[in-house]
Amino acid sequence: MRLCQQAAADGFAQVKLKVGGSVQDDVRRLALARNTVGPHKRTAVDANQRWGIDDAITWIEALKPYDVWWVEEPTSPDDILGHAAIARAVAPIRIATGEHVQNRIIVKQLLQAGALSFLQIDATRVAGVNENISNLLLSATFGRPVCPHAGGVGLCELVQNLSIFDYIAITGSTTDRATEYVDHLHEHFVDPVQIHQGHYVIPSTPGYSAQMTSEALHHFNFPGGPAWTR
Repeated sequence: MRLCQQAAADGFAQVKLKVGGSVQDDVRRLALARNTVGPHKRTAVDANQRWGIDDAITWIEALKPYDVWWVEEPTSPDDILGHAAIARAVAPIRIATGEHVQNRIIVKQLLQAGALSFLQIDATRVAGVNENISNLLLSATFGRPVCPHAGGVGLCELVQNLSIFDYIAITGSTTDRATEYVDHLHEHFVDPVQIHQGHYVIPSTPGYSAQMTSEALHHFNFPGGPAWTR
């Protein structure tokens, strides 16, 4: 509850809970989150590939009363038809996936199959920026919002640029779009992300925002850096 209260106070329009341990506990936690953030902020859940098809459908039905905005990775990211079956069964709840998708071909098939409502591209999973530009263009063609995955070392710094490019050069829209944010590890970067009222602030320096500080490179250099030798 405390984290949900803080996110709402900081201006974030959406919060996300991990689910998949037990149905009863997930229902309890989601009810608490919904009551905390109120009816006007979005609440999503992330199963991290925990379920098979039938389990996913049953579990998501139990969460429906709490106005779930999306269910993320309900099953294996390689199971395109499985995602499509889940999406059909649990509508109007939306399915989000993509952070583990390796290339634009799988993205194309997910979109063709109606297997997702939100594409969650990752800055490092595919073969660089150009591949993700292809994914952005594919999603625009199919009318599906892109909501990038982030949270690891430098992922927030990287994916903000993909979301910015999507808005400026492709869709011109922020409707139903979100860019994941986790508030840690930014201190290792020369130009860390800046958040204001729950929104990313456009970087003020050129580049992909990926340059790490000399101190971080020295400290974590393997195997001789102090992080490994002390």
